[in-house]
Amino acid sequence: MAAARRLLPFCLAVVWACSSARVAPARGPDPLLITEDEVVGSLATTAYELIRALRPSFLSYRGETSFDRRTSRPYPNVYVDDQVFGTITILQSIPASDVSTVRLYRSSEAVTKFGTGNAGGVIAIVTKK
Repeated sequence: MAAARRLLPFCLAVVWACSSARVAPARGPDPLLITEDEVVGSLATTAYELIRALRPSFLSYRGETSFDRRTSRPYPNVYVDDQVFGTITILQSIPASDVSTVRLYRSSEAVTKFGTGNAGGVIAIVTKK
C-alpha cells in the first residue's frame, strides 16, 4: 500500500505530461470593432458603406433613450478621433481611405467614456494620421 501511494503521484505526473495541449477555439472578428485590416480589405468608399458592409448592426435603431422624443437619441452618435462629429448621416462624408479603425460603444460605455447625450451609443472612428 505504501508503494502504491508513492507510485500514484508519479503516474499522474506522467499522464499529465503526455496529454495533448488544449488549443483555444478560433475566434471570429470582434463584433464591436472594425480593424484596419478589414478596412483595407473592403471595397467601400465611405465610412457609412464600410460599416454597412462589415458591421451593419452598428447602424441599427437602439430604441428611445428619453421619455421626450425631441431629446431622444436612438441612433449612435459619431466621434472622430475622440471629438464629436455628428449623427450617422455624417458617415457618408468620411472617406473610407481615411479610416484606421471603427469601434461601437454601447450605451453604458458611451455615456461613461463620452458623457451624457450618448445613450444611443457611439461609433468611434480613428483616422490614419
